[in-house]
Amino acid sequence: MSLPPGFLDELRTRLSLGQVVGRKVMWDARKSNQGKGDLWAPCPFHHEKTASFHVDDRKGYYYCFGCHAKGDAISFVRETENVGFMEAVEILAGEAGMPMPERDPRAQEKADKRTQLADVMEMAVQHFRLQLKTGAASDARAYLERRGLNAAAQERWEIGFAPDAWQGLWDALKAKGVEDALILGAGLGKPSQKGGKPYDTFRGRIMFPIRDARGRCTAFGGRAMDPNDNAKYLNSPETELFDKGRSLYNHGPARTAAGKGQPLIVAEGYMDVIALAEHGFGASVAPLGTAITEHQLAMLWRISPEPIIALDGDTAGLRAAMRLIDLALPLIEAGKSLRFALMPEGQDPDDLLKAQGSGALQQLLDAAIPMVRLLWQRETEGKVFDSPERKAALDKALRDKIKLIQDPSIRQHYGQEIKDLRWDLFRPQRNASGGGAKRAWQPGRGWQAPPTAMPSTKSSALAAGGDRVADHLREAVILAVLICTPDVAEEFESGLESLPCTDADHRTIRDAILRHAHEGSQVLREKIFGALGPDALDNLMGSRHVAIVPCIRTPGNAEMARMTVAEELAKLSAAKGLDAEIADAVQDLEGVADEGVTWRLSQAAAAASDATRSGKEDNAEYETGDNGARINRSERDAFAALMDQIRYSKPGR
Repeated sequence: MSLPPGFLDELRTRLSLGQVVGRKVMWDARKSNQGKGDLWAPCPFHHEKTASFHVDDRKGYYYCFGCHAKGDAISFVRETENVGFMEAVEILAGEAGMPMPERDPRAQEKADKRTQLADVMEMAVQHFRLQLKTGAASDARAYLERRGLNAAAQERWEIGFAPDAWQGLWDALKAKGVEDALILGAGLGKPSQKGGKPYDTFRGRIMFPIRDARGRCTAFGGRAMDPNDNAKYLNSPETELFDKGRSLYNHGPARTAAGKGQPLIVAEGYMDVIALAEHGFGASVAPLGTAITEHQLAMLWRISPEPIIALDGDTAGLRAAMRLIDLALPLIEAGKSLRFALMPEGQDPDDLLKAQGSGALQQLLDAAIPMVRLLWQRETEGKVFDSPERKAALDKALRDKIKLIQDPSIRQHYGQEIKDLRWDLFRPQRNASGGGAKRAWQPGRGWQAPPTAMPSTKSSALAAGGDRVADHLREAVILAVLICTPDVAEEFESGLESLPCTDADHRTIRDAILRHAHEGSQVLREKIFGALGPDALDNLMGSRHVAIVPCIRTPGNAEMARMTVAEELAKLSAAKGLDAEIADAVQDLEGVADEGVTWRLSQAAAAASDATRSGKEDNAEYETGDNGARINRSERDAFAALMDQIRYSKPGR
């Protein structure tokens, strides 16, 4: 069976030789550099103790310095599994998720045609390079000089010129005996819609050859010299040689430079890549006029585990970076991610290099942010989160994105990073005075700071609770319950974030719960232990008002914990509301008093009273006595029975 052209290239692009070989060997951690795809192990083909078997994961080849075995992924599977060529291809295609092609009797014919098309493309490269040296290309040469590309750089990048003529390249290729079908098949010409002679695809443009990883010219990119041209940049149409979504500009040289330790940079266009390489950043590539595709991502990760996306500092560049996040999230895994270096507003890498030099660009690359930070920026930038609904919408959007990640470990780390960023955005702030203490109203003196506690009372419950002992005790119950049953903490994040926590230890424990409750009770206790020492937890759990709480004595009862926390938060909220109403009423009473003040106070007091009652429903029946008081009927009947018993038990009765 013959395979169609390009199938094996695609198979090798999708597979990692390091993963294929890694199933059979144990890598030597001292010699290997996994980040650079430089892997060493004892040879699987002969018995040895030293690591002489080398895998170059980026180039896709292995070599043993002991037995001299060498090859690629296909040959490795053939040798280790003792199978034939096609069976090895089938095994690897299954791992790469590629269906085996149907039998194609014309495969050899197609391979021959691809070779012919590649030859025609090389002829076109030479033709365009010659045209750049003619008088018709004086404006093109001047433009390249202004962009910082002298004659030597033009030669290195094989830059050419297509004169503004309808059949300039067509006639040159026909003069060399090239068939019409090959010129059209290479995308260099287009048939006339009026029945006339075919015409050139590229006219009046500076030409950039696009080569694949093997160095074959598969397409061209043309930059228009006419500023009024609708298409500033024009790429070759897709052909048997050229698939735009599976190609990268400067692929081969960038792979070589990255193999020598340079960071892989992904820019937007040809001129950016050329400018980067000319300034020493040789491992630079660009997609070809479109957003990065899934196939191009796979190609980038074959070159480097963490490419740096260096996009233009404008709205379009930022939008392209944001789109790339959605594409990459389902594909990232350990050792495969992206970082983003955003250029200054209104500049691309070429502009920055000309204005400030390679040092400024290197600083941007060193400061490139990981993908999780750009995801957070996308979801939060320019938005206001001043309500529970907006915060909940942010949480949902981020959860939906994190769910796209397939790797469980990466998904967990993303969740923790987002939780940390969320904490930094929403963490409760202490008041401006820095002490967190409330002021009190004193008749005739206005609002005054509370007096300092006596030394003898600093360790008492009153001092620990601040102005409201009950608030302090309820905070302690809430925190202790959530430490024992952290699974329910997420349901009360909003309430915890607004918890006053005037006690410093309570504030630290609350922060630990908000950040680490999802990791379980043991991890949470370790975090609190590390922040406050061993005594803080013992003091909290051992205090009398905490120890009597049922779900503290029997931890793990989520429903009981949920009810306890909800009730205590409600009581704190009601008390806070009553305090606010009293403070407002005091100020109002300085003016003209009216019934509205009394009504507001009564409503606030009723709400606080309702909140402080037990959550259990009172099913008792009541009657109204002669004095207007409510009498519990069952209690009255029990009291009457007791009195009768006493009366009839007296002597003589």
